Amino acid sequence: MLLSIRHHLRYVYDRPVFLEPMTLRLTPKQDCSQQLLGHSLRLEAEPAGSSAIQGADGSGALVCWFVEERDQLAITMEARVRTLRTNPFDWIITFAPAQRLPARYPAAEASALAAHLDPDQGASWGAPLQTQQQVQRGASAGFGPGVGDGLIARPGAGTVAAWAAELAAAVNQNTTAFLMQLADRIHHDFQHVGRFEGEPMAPEQTLSGRSGACRDTAMLFVAACRSQGLAARFVSGYSIHHPPEVSEHELHAWAEVYLPGAGWRGYDPSLGLAVADGHLVLATAPDHRLAAPVTGTYRGTGVTSTMTYALSVRALEAEAAETPEELNPAHPEAGSPDPLDRL
Repeated sequence: MLLSIRHHLRYVYDRPVFLEPMTLRLTPKQDCSQQLLGHSLRLEAEPAGSSAIQGADGSGALVCWFVEERDQLAITMEARVRTLRTNPFDWIITFAPAQRLPARYPAAEASALAAHLDPDQGASWGAPLQTQQQVQRGASAGFGPGVGDGLIARPGAGTVAAWAAELAAAVNQNTTAFLMQLADRIHHDFQHVGRFEGEPMAPEQTLSGRSGACRDTAMLFVAACRSQGLAARFVSGYSIHHPPEVSEHELHAWAEVYLPGAGWRGYDPSLGLAVADGHLVLATAPDHRLAAPVTGTYRGTGVTSTMTYALSVRALEAEAAETPEELNPAHPEAGSPDPLDRL
């Protein structure tokens, strides 16, 4: 599926502030499930400098730094992406101990996946990062501190693990069936709400309240999977499907699970489905903190800010037959676009 995205963000401060270095994770990933055909990322006014990087989980990002004070900042991202995964079930599990729960991985893969497994199995959740998308200095936004003072419950603990164990037992410990059952139960049994600011709630809180925004249910899905030995991570991006709680396009969040022989596979508990070509990935990380589309802080005593955004995600059905060269003459090699257009 050919998708066109335009995402505009504007931050306005009630008086000039100093912006600390900022990380923008607004470059769609390029991998076996999606092909980046064209991309631009613009800031107004321009930063003093910037550097395109590859983040810890392989996601592209732009780090910007600033010198002069400013009272506003505008960010505009435009991209065309071809999503390639038309069948979300075109895989097999090649390691028998991962076919049943609690799952196990080959030693080499388990070591590489440590950050995406239960903390008791060696993962580190680290200290919270702050994100530049809230009205007060140091507060967070996007998928970034909120309910529960910014603390995320350890995913292997307490009632989430017990709930996940019940779901696993109901499908005879079958890994594949568990993943779809988990997504389906969250979709049908929970109230899905729009909550535009703050970090995800602790998974325990989402479960006990049977309610949450997409980032809340994504982290609950991650926690439940980890409690059953499955490596899971948080995903931020866009979807052409509207979650039940929204009437227009917004940033979206879901989860991915690693399966031997299948690699990372997406599940969207807000929508109750396995992810195919209707989702577009911006960033992935062990939790939301390193997948926030915009991360940064500003300095200014007693200063407040507001953020507005406009987002368009369109499926270009009429142009689906066009070649990558026709769509993006600036990048004749369709498989190798620049990771970020320079500012």
